[in-house]
Amino acid sequence: MTPTPATVVAVGAGQASVSAVRMLRRRGFGGRLVVLGEERHIPYQRPPLSKEYLRGDADAEDVTILDPEWCRTNDVELLLGTRAERVSVDGAGHRVHLTGGADLVADAVLVATGVRARRLPGVDGDRVVHLRDLDDAARLRTLLPGAGRIAVIGAGLIGSEVAASARELGVEVTCLETAALPLLGQLGPEMARTYAELHRENGVDLRFGRQVAAVAATPSGVVVRTADGDAVEAGLLVVAVGAVPNDELARASGLQLDPVAGGVLVDPECRTAVAGVFAAGDIASRFDPVAGRHVRVEHSDNASRQGAVVARALLGLPQLAEEPAWFWSDQYELGLQFVGRPRPDSTVVVRGCVDDRDFTAFYLHDGRVHAAFAVDRGGDVAAARELISRGTPVTEAALADEDTDLLDLLDTVDA
Repeated sequence: MTPTPATVVAVGAGQASVSAVRMLRRRGFGGRLVVLGEERHIPYQRPPLSKEYLRGDADAEDVTILDPEWCRTNDVELLLGTRAERVSVDGAGHRVHLTGGADLVADAVLVATGVRARRLPGVDGDRVVHLRDLDDAARLRTLLPGAGRIAVIGAGLIGSEVAASARELGVEVTCLETAALPLLGQLGPEMARTYAELHRENGVDLRFGRQVAAVAATPSGVVVRTADGDAVEAGLLVVAVGAVPNDELARASGLQLDPVAGGVLVDPECRTAVAGVFAAGDIASRFDPVAGRHVRVEHSDNASRQGAVVARALLGLPQLAEEPAWFWSDQYELGLQFVGRPRPDSTVVVRGCVDDRDFTAFYLHDGRVHAAFAVDRGGDVAAARELISRGTPVTEAALADEDTDLLDLLDTVDA
């Protein structure tokens, strides 16, 4: 059995590092804990930046996840405004080399450097925002009320959340997306059409199959021109076209990278190929037995779970059963949740009423649930997670029947 390390350094102060550090202290780890954050902000949650924070329903202190007082009480060294360049291994253990020449000696290192917003070449300026961190969100929150109309490039989760928040603030929105539907890869065509209808009925001008050709500044904002001749004038442009892994430290440290998904290749316990070095969160590419390949997931729930995986591995504790991927979003006062990973040949079974925006869509294949998309049905999501995890056999009729308690399906199989 590998001995418990005396010193653990987490590079990155996001959800994965915070989850690992908190669990280590809860489970009685008494060694030295150091968290390096390149930003100067106290560690915070990112999901609210495009929702509650952007709308003004929450402030910076409301999204904090690791405050200095907790760190003092629990003897955690929080070094903000600190950039790590690389990790090396020598006779003394691991060294985390910092910008400026200093270094930290550690027995184990967690690489949780996350991702940054993908940028479009030549698209920048005073009226252009790429939303990723708290500074981006603060700037967008300041500019949004006076924009009149915003243009959003990208109808993925971040782009659509920004669009929804802007509409709730009374700002007009035009959203340009290259795909035929929003979140098509995650939701499939039937539910992606429903998702698009939700935004259109709330006033978003959605335009699909649009490739941006040029963006130019105007006296009052920007004009976005597409390859098919569209011209969208707006007071502000939000670019939401995905993210790029912050893998510079990983490359400099000689960690093995995933050539397909990007990020750092890790095993089920989030260990890299370098002994004593772990990776978790958005930067980690972990093998997914359902997909049959390594997968890099960009969401805080995944980061929290992987941080816990690292903590348990460091302490020599058995790992908990793997849970299906889950993400959520709040848009137009509706709670949207998605769990699992649908197969391309899934049958969609709807429980509830799509038109009333009160339903759960189950993705069924070979008599088993592989994923579910729910609108204002948190209870269904909890049951769906169990159905997916256990591989419980179900029928389309039972899933669709509102009189059937989903938990009874689990009880029947258990019996």
